[in-house]
Amino acid sequence: MSNYSIDTKCVQGGYTPGNGEPRQIPIIQSTTFKYATSEDMGKLFDLEASGYFYTRLQNPTNDMVAAKICDMEGGTAAMLTSSGQAANFYAIFNIANCGDHVVASSTIYGGTYNLFHVTMRKMGIDFTFVEPDCSDEELEAAFKPNTKAVFGETIANPALTVLDIERFAKAAHDHGVPLIIDNTFATPVNCRPFEWGCDIVTHSTTKYMDGHGAGVGGCIVDSGKFDWMAHADKFPGLTTPDESYHGITYAEKFGQGGAFITKCTAQLMRDFGSIQSPQNAFLLNLGLESLHVRMPKHCENGLAVAKYLKNHPKISFVTYPGLEGDKYYELAQKYMPNGTCGVVSFGFKGGRTAAETFMKHLKLAAIETHVADARTCCLHPASATHRQMNDQELVAAGITPDLVRFSCGIENAADLIADIEQALEQV
Repeated sequence: MSNYSIDTKCVQGGYTPGNGEPRQIPIIQSTTFKYATSEDMGKLFDLEASGYFYTRLQNPTNDMVAAKICDMEGGTAAMLTSSGQAANFYAIFNIANCGDHVVASSTIYGGTYNLFHVTMRKMGIDFTFVEPDCSDEELEAAFKPNTKAVFGETIANPALTVLDIERFAKAAHDHGVPLIIDNTFATPVNCRPFEWGCDIVTHSTTKYMDGHGAGVGGCIVDSGKFDWMAHADKFPGLTTPDESYHGITYAEKFGQGGAFITKCTAQLMRDFGSIQSPQNAFLLNLGLESLHVRMPKHCENGLAVAKYLKNHPKISFVTYPGLEGDKYYELAQKYMPNGTCGVVSFGFKGGRTAAETFMKHLKLAAIETHVADARTCCLHPASATHRQMNDQELVAAGITPDLVRFSCGIENAADLIADIEQALEQV
C-alpha cells in the first residue's frame, strides 16, 4: 500500500483478505504447522521456501501486523518481538558482538540505558554515550575502529530531547555503520526516520501503537537502504556464511532489503525466542487502526498542558518539544511538523518533595509504570524507571530528581488541566 497515506496504512496495511476470508486479521494461535512431507518442511529450514513451522520463529498473525508497521515506516522488512526491550536488544546484537562497540545517545529511556550500559557490556559489547546536543567534534570522537552502530531515540523518554536525525545519520554513514532509531514516542504518524537517513527503526509497540495498555510488544523495521556488502568486513554475520544455518550468507541470499530481518529471525529469534504472542499482535493491530486518529489528540492535549504549566509559579521548568520556545522546538518543527507526542516533562521549585506531593494528589491521572496510553498516566522517573541511576547518570540522561513525566491521554484537555491544578494546590 505504498501509494496510500499513513491514515489508510494504519487501517488497512499488512493484510488484504481474499474472497470469503476473514475481514479482520485472523489470530493463528498455534505453536506448530503441519506439512505433507519432510521435504516440504526441509525447504523451510533451508530458507528455500517461505512458510511457517514453529511460532517461536515466525507466526502468520505476527507477520501481518509487522508488515503493516513496515509499510507505515516505509521499510522493506519487519518483525515483531515480545517487547520494546527485546527489539532494541535484537537490533544491536544482530550486528554487534563481543569485542564490538556502539555509539548511543545519553538521553535514551532508562531501561534501554541499563540494557546497554550494564547487561550488554557483560556480553562484551562496549557503549559510548554522547549527548544529543554534542558538537560534531565530540560525536566524531565517540567512534572507534570497532564501532558497529549508532543508536538514538526520535524523542527521548522522558527527557524529551529531539535527535537531529540527519546529523547522526551522516556521522554513522561516514564511519560505515547504520543509524538505529527508537521511534516509539513519535510513531510513524508524526515522524518517519527513514526519510531522514535512518537505517533501522525500533518500537515499543506497548506504547502509542497499542495505545490501550493491553499488550506488551516490540517491532524492528529495516529501511533496506544500508549496503551491508559495501562494509562486509564490519558485518561478518551478514556478509559471510552462517554455519549455524546451513552456510547461508544473508546479504547475498536476501539482498539489502531482507538480510537484516531474516538473520534476526532465523538466528536471534531462533536462539532467544522473544516472540510476540499472536493474541498480543491482534490487539496491537486494533490499536494501529486508530493510531492516526489518536496521535493528533495526544499532541493537542500535550501542548495544552505544557502551555498551562509554562508560567505556573510552582513549576521550575517545562519540557515539551511542541511548545514554542522549547530548546528542541526548531528540530521538532523540522522532523515532526504535524506534532510530537503527548508526553510533557516538568519540574518543581520545591524539588523532589514537591514532585512527590503532587503525584499523591492526582485524581484523573494515574501513577503507572507506563506511558503513551489512551488514558492519562504520570510517573516520577527518579524513583521508578530510572531509579537504578545515580544523580550524575540522571543528569546525563536529562532527568532531575524533581522531574515528573506526564503522559496526556485522549481525554478532555480541560479535565486534565483541572486535575493538575488541584494537585498543584497541595504543593
